[in-house]
Amino acid sequence: MQVFRFGHSALRRTMGRIDDADPKRPVWVFPYTQVSFRFTGTSLGVELVNHWNYGDIYLGAVIDGMQVKVPVPIDAAHDAVSLENGYPRRAEPAESTEKTAVDVPPRQSTIVTLAEHLPDIEHEVTIFKRQDGGMCHLKMLAVLLDDGAELLEPADTEPQPPKERRIEVFGDSVSCGERCEAVRYAGQCDPDADLSSYSNAWYSYAAIAARELGAQLHITAQGGVPLIDGIGWFNPPRYIGMESMWDKVEYNPALGTTKPWDFSRYTPHVVVVALGQNDSHPRDFMAQCYDGEQARHWRERYVDFVRTLRATYPNALIVLTTTIMEHDSAWDRAIDEVCCMASDPKVTHLLYSRNGSGTPGHPRIAEQREMGHELAAYLASFGPALWN
Repeated sequence: MQVFRFGHSALRRTMGRIDDADPKRPVWVFPYTQVSFRFTGTSLGVELVNHWNYGDIYLGAVIDGMQVKVPVPIDAAHDAVSLENGYPRRAEPAESTEKTAVDVPPRQSTIVTLAEHLPDIEHEVTIFKRQDGGMCHLKMLAVLLDDGAELLEPADTEPQPPKERRIEVFGDSVSCGERCEAVRYAGQCDPDADLSSYSNAWYSYAAIAARELGAQLHITAQGGVPLIDGIGWFNPPRYIGMESMWDKVEYNPALGTTKPWDFSRYTPHVVVVALGQNDSHPRDFMAQCYDGEQARHWRERYVDFVRTLRATYPNALIVLTTTIMEHDSAWDRAIDEVCCMASDPKVTHLLYSRNGSGTPGHPRIAEQREMGHELAAYLASFGPALWN
């Protein structure tokens, strides 16, 4: 077996916000983060460290056009497991609070075998993170190949040209592709079961639209996240909103210290903000009292967020939207008002054809594809100048 450490020149085709302060041990946080390369031989593996928080973790890959998913084990010596609402979740042993940093064992790496018994020919692969940073961070260490096999750059890179089109999506679980592979439940509520293994960012509407448009994509999204802190579903009881994570490369306090993102590394032509679904928890204040103080405060904070995005990305088209997942139309009315309040001709509001009424549960692959095609068509309607 040959070991090719990350930092190798053939592993430089990456996409997504990556914490690569140590380029030989990059940390993948956000869904759809990926690396692409070619290799020869009959097998492919990855050595990584799973910084696990909850759920069943899987790593994804597309090898010669065929997608695979492989479970990533947790470090049982480091992470105790509890069940919370039916979900496996990390539970530090009670005595760990009395240990010093020296006493805490380092996390152990694990080998994830992505393919075996392949034809002994040249292969093309993209390895990607299926799930969000609330569930895990993956520290990528090495690619493992057969003895005598070659690790090569992607065929179209001599040297690697940056894609000319760049998109970033700030969103929630729908943007992550959460539970989308539960295709038996298309158009239905989510079953009362742990479907974490059915989450796959490859099939999110954002990824589908980006591939259709030939664009790079950063999915800066987290399941359960609202716009503002203190509501939603992410990181109870100290709920975190997009306003506190949008500028981070690591943002999950359950998995360590937060780290800022260097915005000079990626400048999108298009920014999609797909929020408003989780803000109705624990109270649907926009539907119950549209002109109330909390609803007005939310709209004002959204305008502030849009203006912050504009200051960060002066030339981007900013598209505000929700999704086809069921929600009260008051949220779309509010977003329309935010567009007007922003007073910016390059801030627009997209409503999908079945916006807010397409499904009571998470969109499955077909419904994600529906949104992806509509988003791609909407962006294409702006013409080639959009990507200048």
